[in-house]
Amino acid sequence: MKTEPVNQHALSYTYSIVIPAYNDAEALKLFVPQLYPLLERYQGQHEIVIVDDGSKDALLEAFEDLQETLPETVRLKLVRFSRNFGKEAALSAGLQAAQGEAVVMMDADGQHPVSMLEQMITHYERGADVVAAVQVVRDQERLFARWLKKRFYRFMQDAQRYQLKANAGDFRLMRRKVVDALLALPERQRFMKGLYAWVGFDTVYLPFNAAPRQDGSSKFQYRDLFDLAMVGITSFSLKPLRWISRMGIVVSLLAFIYGLFIVFDTLFTGRDVAGWTTLSAGIMFSAGLQLICIGVIGEYVGRIYEEVKQRPLYVVDEVYDSSRRPKDEH
Repeated sequence: MKTEPVNQHALSYTYSIVIPAYNDAEALKLFVPQLYPLLERYQGQHEIVIVDDGSKDALLEAFEDLQETLPETVRLKLVRFSRNFGKEAALSAGLQAAQGEAVVMMDADGQHPVSMLEQMITHYERGADVVAAVQVVRDQERLFARWLKKRFYRFMQDAQRYQLKANAGDFRLMRRKVVDALLALPERQRFMKGLYAWVGFDTVYLPFNAAPRQDGSSKFQYRDLFDLAMVGITSFSLKPLRWISRMGIVVSLLAFIYGLFIVFDTLFTGRDVAGWTTLSAGIMFSAGLQLICIGVIGEYVGRIYEEVKQRPLYVVDEVYDSSRRPKDEH
């Protein structure tokens, strides 16, 4: 599996569209043909890169069906993983495989409107390095999920260095230099929304409303979102570690003040201190606090453990292109 960014002088496509897919065969057959007429409006050769993230459905057959109406100016490519590695890995694989001067990332479920691509390309031609779509209405999400996401984005903000735009997801167009910058980042635990913000570049944000799903349902559950949030926090924020230090100072100060109170209360009033209740409550409180702190530190240590193993982000099984012949990527 290649790890070097694409050589800009060897680029042969104007626009590349990257679509990560997991059990989205039927959705792809509905969505991908909508891209053909739009790409034909622009000069040059274009490509659509589908990344199969370990699907169990007939995605390969859907890929073959999509070639029946493939325009001459569009190349279709399928990258198949050996198993499911997750959407973040699929996005990275798509960026690695894309050879266009500009790369667009879209979901396979059809919720990213094709009509938005024209606006994105217009801003790109005017000089923008990144054009990101921001979802303004999320009626399909539960109220609790929206509240959690709002709190998460507020927690993750780092106004001094970069801004993590709320509701700006993976639906975006990026110039080749931005793609190369993302591919140069070495971490295995990838939080793409944070990486987009970290690399910077001139970014234009466009509002959009997500279309209804053309087929299937969301693959993300609360547990998946929580795991992704933990990767984002431990990869881009030191706030939890700093909170631990501050909490330790506050607890130590409270313990010191309480100790002084006991001394003065005993000396001036002569009352005996109820030792058992105070001692047991103090031990349980401090033990619980220590376990929380150890858990937070453990999350960071766990990320370090994943990184130092230096395992590849994903493993490619086969790569198919419009000629329908698999290419060995091993």
